[in-house]
Amino acid sequence: MEIRRAGNTGLQISRLGLGTMTWGRDTDTHEAAEQMRSYLEAGGNFIDTAAPYADGDAERVIGGLLETLCKRDEVVIATKAGISFPQGVRTVDNSRSFLISELDKSLARLGTDYVDLWQVHTWDNAVPLDDTLSALDYAYTSGKARYVGISNFNGWQSARAITVQGSNTAKAPIATMQNEYSLLNREVEREVIDCARALDVGILAWSPLGRGVLTGKYRSSIPADSRGATPHFANFIAPYLNPESARIVEAVVAAAGGLGYSPLEVALAWVRDAPGVTSAIVGARTGAQLRGILTVEEIVLPEVVRTALDDISRVF
Repeated sequence: MEIRRAGNTGLQISRLGLGTMTWGRDTDTHEAAEQMRSYLEAGGNFIDTAAPYADGDAERVIGGLLETLCKRDEVVIATKAGISFPQGVRTVDNSRSFLISELDKSLARLGTDYVDLWQVHTWDNAVPLDDTLSALDYAYTSGKARYVGISNFNGWQSARAITVQGSNTAKAPIATMQNEYSLLNREVEREVIDCARALDVGILAWSPLGRGVLTGKYRSSIPADSRGATPHFANFIAPYLNPESARIVEAVVAAAGGLGYSPLEVALAWVRDAPGVTSAIVGARTGAQLRGILTVEEIVLPEVVRTALDDISRVF
């Protein structure tokens, strides 16, 4: 699998990242092990998780697998902090004290002394940015995080964080920005991608398959075994089950048919090779699903197809 450098840093990650949002809940340890084994055998090295995934169980599963499937220095482990769900209520807290506390808990669950990439999960209007960034500085200088990044920040928020960190060599430089990006959601093209490219920061694209909708599985109904049929993911999928998204999905299906590829392969290749993208993070419920996703490594979209998909999915 192709390895790419994140911005102007020394962080090198595979152009497909392994997402673990379902690990420890919808994906049990056996299936997670099968996924990780298949991913590593395909040449991938980038495993992305977050403290709240399955209430910390995703990190615990990864920690267990690190002991059996690979050496620690063979993989890039990324996690995030700042979002929690006390009593089931989504809460954002980017204060220095909370972030550092969450980092220590993540390290304990992962069974490692450091993470390769530690990210602030989302913007917090209630906490001064300098307080948040001081937690990144602590993680970086202490060696608990080799690199740091931001996630789900908009354009001006990203630019502010990156320039503050870049203004002083004693501060931790922002290596990556992680945002949702797919043919069904191209909001990052308004400002975020321009920001990343201008300031030489890597882009990590999450949900490049439009939360699974771009696979075509939801064209006629919601399959009983899909994420869209589960109580904890139904609201996550619902925003893309609309006529406009259906129009784009049909275009992807048509392109796939003409090329002899699957809709998944077409949609994922489009994001993976979009300007500025360092890695596209993919998640699967089973090992078989992940192996189907990894076939995209053999695919390059013809420019005429990429242009056609650009045109039909552009919303601004």
